[in-house]
Amino acid sequence: MKMNLEETALSSAGLPDRDDFTPVELLAGRPDAAALFLCDHASNAVPKTYGSLGLPPEQFARHIAWDIGAADVTRALAAMFEAPAVLSRFSRLLIDPNRGADDPTLVMRISDGALIPANAHIDDTEITRRTQQYWQPYRDAAAAQLDRMTTNGIPPAIVSIHSFTPIWRGTPRPWQIGLLWDGDARLAQALMGELEAQPDLTIGDNEPYDGALEGDTLYDLGTMRGIPHILIEIRQDLIATQAGAQAWAGRIALALKPALARAGIRMIERHPSHARSQSRRPALTRTRA
Repeated sequence: MKMNLEETALSSAGLPDRDDFTPVELLAGRPDAAALFLCDHASNAVPKTYGSLGLPPEQFARHIAWDIGAADVTRALAAMFEAPAVLSRFSRLLIDPNRGADDPTLVMRISDGALIPANAHIDDTEITRRTQQYWQPYRDAAAAQLDRMTTNGIPPAIVSIHSFTPIWRGTPRPWQIGLLWDGDARLAQALMGELEAQPDLTIGDNEPYDGALEGDTLYDLGTMRGIPHILIEIRQDLIATQAGAQAWAGRIALALKPALARAGIRMIERHPSHARSQSRRPALTRTRA
């Protein structure tokens, strides 16, 4: 069930800003659900206060503005699990909800060759304003939902849905789906085992990105709290349509349900982060090449 967005703004994200832009979308679900679903880069929207950030409209259809298809997959999974979900409602071109507040890439000046004019000479005051009005309400909403779901002492797993481009700087990416994780491999290993039962999948282990990023959403909500978590990356061309997103949500659910049911998953365990480590951590165990 989708909550009224005005109610969402007032209940979880404080009062709307001056142009009534609501930074967070909440989907209601069972408080005892096995998972809390997140979508950091769900939207390519920008508050009218900022116009188009000086960019032409076609730039907002690109991956630099949002994770194409990720929101549809997140909503479908939340419905399948009867679980709550928290989605951002602003473009990462405005401010990236999946970066730490002190990360130099929190507000991008240039993204994949595109100069963002409104960000090119941004100062600390404006970064702080965007942090307070957009970034912080999203993080607070996710943390509050997580708190509500852990009152019985059994935490949900946090499942964050992202998408990636099929080609990066001229090189095709071979994976259809990737599992990103940091120090806590519990859910990543369980999910890898279940996904490998689908023989047509090429699965990335900390590909196409590394899951160890200090200050990102899962670092704050998962690693620092000892709550099991996973970031799932899906190739954008596979989920660019509603039909594709629904199909891939089904494939993920088929693997995620038994993974979450495994012993030892939904427990609080603190594992050190590898975000500052110079050594490469062991890969997940594979059952097939």
